[in-house]
Order: sequence, then C-alpha cells, then structure tokens
Amino acid sequence: SPRKRLSKASENLEKDEDQRNSPEESLEALRNGRIDIKQLIAKKRQLAVEAEQLKPLFLKEVGSHFDDIVTTLIEKSASLDNGGYALTTFSVLEEMKNEHRTKDMRAPPEQGKIFISRRSVLDELFEVDHIRTIYHMFIAILIIFILSTLVVDYIDEGRLVLEFTLLSYAFGKFSIVIWTWWAMFLTTLSGPYFLFQCWANGYRKSSHPIISSMVCGLFFTFFQLGILGVGPTYIVLAYALPPASRFIVILEQIRLIMKAHSFVRENVPRVLNAAKEKSSTVPIPTVNQYLYFLFAPTLIYRDSYPRTPTIRWRYVAMQFAQVFGCLFYVYYIFERLCAPLFRNIKQEPFSARVMVLCVFNSILPGLLIMLLSFFAFLHCWLNAFAEMLRFGDRMFYKDWWNSTSYSNYYRTWNVVVHDWLYYYVYKDLLWFFSKRFKPAAMLAVFTLSAIVHEYALAVCLSYFYPVLFVLFMFFGMAFNFIVNDSRKRPIWNIMVWASLFLGQGVLVCFYSQEWYARQHCPLKNPTFLDYVRPRSWTCRYVF
Repeated sequence: SPRKRLSKASENLEKDEDQRNSPEESLEALRNGRIDIKQLIAKKRQLAVEAEQLKPLFLKEVGSHFDDIVTTLIEKSASLDNGGYALTTFSVLEEMKNEHRTKDMRAPPEQGKIFISRRSVLDELFEVDHIRTIYHMFIAILIIFILSTLVVDYIDEGRLVLEFTLLSYAFGKFSIVIWTWWAMFLTTLSGPYFLFQCWANGYRKSSHPIISSMVCGLFFTFFQLGILGVGPTYIVLAYALPPASRFIVILEQIRLIMKAHSFVRENVPRVLNAAKEKSSTVPIPTVNQYLYFLFAPTLIYRDSYPRTPTIRWRYVAMQFAQVFGCLFYVYYIFERLCAPLFRNIKQEPFSARVMVLCVFNSILPGLLIMLLSFFAFLHCWLNAFAEMLRFGDRMFYKDWWNSTSYSNYYRTWNVVVHDWLYYYVYKDLLWFFSKRFKPAAMLAVFTLSAIVHEYALAVCLSYFYPVLFVLFMFFGMAFNFIVNDSRKRPIWNIMVWASLFLGQGVLVCFYSQEWYARQHCPLKNPTFLDYVRPRSWTCRYVF
C-alpha cells in the first residue's frame, strides 16, 4: 500500500543515513567494492522524491473521501502483489489520482455494495477550525431565536412564557406511537425471517419448487403490503395522531418494508445457488444477524459488517443531544419565522401576488429546515446508532453541498436510501428487462421515490396536495438530465443551490398555506374529493 511504501522509504533513508554516518564501515565497504557512491546518492534522491510525491496525497484526507481511495488501492495492490506483480510508486500515484477524481465509488453491480470502515464526512470536516466555525454560527442563530422568543413573550405577556404548545401538539399521543412501533418491529422480526426459513429449508425437498416459491412470495407480498403497509396507516388515521407522531410511524413503516425486502432479496439468490451446486448446507442467516440488521443504519443486508473496536458513549450522547437541539431549532423556526408569516398576513383571496410573496418569504425557513433535517437525521441520528452498534461504515451521505449537477446531488444527499434504490430497483430492472431500458429504469426510480415521499406527506398532513410529487417527478427528473455530471464549473453549483432555495420555499409555502386553509375553512361533511382537492384554491380567506 502507499502508506507502507512511504514507511519503507523512511526506513531505507534512515538505514542509508546510518551507513553514511559510519565512516569506518563506509570506507571498508568502499575498499571491498560493495557500495557505489553514485548509486547510493541516486537511490537516496529517488526515495526522497517518492516520499515527497506521496506526502501531499495523504494530506488531502480532510477535503476528500480519503478512506475510500486508500481502501480501494490496498485491495488492488494486494491482488496484484499476489499475482507476482509489484506496483511502482508512480503507478500508485496515478491510481490514486484517478480514484480521487472519481465522484461515485461503487462496487460492480454483480458484487453489490461493499462496506468498509470509514467516518462520516462532517466528522472529518469538523476537525478543521474553519469548517467548525460554521457549526458555531448555527448555534449562535439558535441562541438568538431563543432570546428573541423570550423577549417578545416578556414584552407581550409581561412574563417569561416557556410553553412549547406547538411542540407538545406535534408529538401528542406518543404512547400510541410506541406500541405501534413495537408491533411493527416484532412482526418484521418474526414474519419475513420465519417465512424465508421455511422456504429455504423446503426448497430442495419440494417436488414443485417453483410453485412453493410463488406461494411464499405471495405471502411475503401480503405481509409487506397488507400488514406493514395497511396496518400502520390505519392506526395513524383511526387514532388521529398529530403530524410529528404520524411522521415517526410512517417513516418507520417505510424503513422496515425496505429492510425486509433487502433481507429476502440478498438471501434468496444464496439459497438458489446452494441448491444449484447441490450443497449440503442451506445458507440461512441467524436470528442475531437479522436482528442486528434491523437496527443497523443501512438498508443493504449483509451477514456481517465492519465493526469498530469500542463504543464511545460520550460521542453517542453528543449526537443525541444535537438531535434534540435540532428539534428545538426547527420549533423556533416555525414559531418565529413561519407562524407569524401565515397567521398575520392579510386575509386575501388566492392570487398570484399572494403566492409569489409567500414563496420568497418561505425560502429562509425552508432552507434552515432542510439543513437541520439533514444534520439531525443523516448525521447525528445514524451516527449515534452506528456508534452504539459499532457499525464501521459511516458513509451515510457524501459532499452533496459541492454538487454541480442534480444527478450527483441525488447520489450524495442520502446514500443509505440511494443504495437501496440503485441495487434493488434500478439494477434489478435492468437485469430483468435489458440494459437498453436504462431511461425507463431511471424513470421507475424517480416515480417510486416521488410516490413514497408524497404518500408520507399526504398521510402525515391529512390531505393530498402533490406539490412535492410535481417538483420531484417533473422538475427534479428534468434537472437530472439537463444539469448532469458533465457540468463541472462552479456556476452550476450556484444553480443547484439556487434551485434548492426556491424549491424549499415552494414546499413550505404551499403546504403551510394548505394547512391553514383547512384550519380556517373546515367542511362539515367532507367527501373523499374534499381530501384531495386543494382547499387553499377555494377558501376565500386562505390564512
């Protein structure tokens, strides 16, 4: 590996230095003709040049995904060394240069995702003082929000009002959320595993393996759609859970469905290959392996993952503290930026003027909510569980903020979900149909992702208003092809950020507007069409 080569070069320099500092030995060697002075000097110069060439590449670790590069090179160099071919220093340098330019390092599709021990990007960047200052700026803004709320409440009420009515409402009926989650978790732990175990043990013994596989497949589909699909949705609607409580149940529902699919999808080919090779053992994972996977911060099943040696409980506590900090941050954003905007605006009918003003006034809170949601869930929450489980691969996201194309943004924003869509939707569709259907497979990925996002919002907000679906399916897919990976100039990064700003403003404005419209213009006997028809278009007083 490059690191070992650098260490070897240093040892050679020290050895040569010792030889040079030993006059008697050097003179004796020269007399015996064993050392050529010119050859020794040339060797030292070559080692020094190699060391200087290797040094800057190791120093790029902070600003790049260095762990990925080094691990890939170690694997390649090891395989080449085993074959009897030694890599030269310059080939290693060229390899590292090419790998550094690669934005999306992914294993071959037939091999699947490879997990390696690596830290999250922000954990590396926060070691740089300049980057950590941005983190401090967000904390300072939160302090200003808190002080602003306290001062305004004191001026209006004459006392300090420390009531979190909005927060308590959003997370109401939490006991129902807890027992619903336990029901979903226990059924996911027992149902798919027991069904897969029965199928795997009886596949070779069955006289009609295709029919038995189809029957088990139908049972698994019924479990996914009927039990995990309909059950939690019925509970959140029947018990009229508030929005945040609904989000917890629905997001866990989607996560467990994806986990169960990955478990079956990864293990069925192993059983089929074992039966084809007439192996004496059936490759069935243990319950502990499946249980670990259900909690692991990944949607791709493996029997084992890279593990860290210890658990840093202080790090875990810090991540959970930051999650709660982000929660209160979002609360103050709604309290100080969103609620006054939608409560105090003049009661005007729906018009283009009201809509444009609403969108641009919603850009700042929308952007802050997006960044806080990313930091709280994709960084803090997943890293906390990864640390408790000693899960080594912390690449839950990449440097999406540097994206100059939407295709790169979609790949790097949420690596956990993207890997599931890539391997189980995109690649499986290409395998099932043909590689000529790449545009159709990409369209299927966009459609599935847009439907799931809109389903979560529709259930959690109690109304259907497909703004996100339209932005995702039409604008997002169009930008994916127009602003693609061929765009490298910085201006395209500005364009990506500008479109994200505008998109977040549209989402916050439209959904908040519809929420307040349904609060101020309720219907006595609403029909199904009333749930899917935008109320903000017909309500005279939108806010």
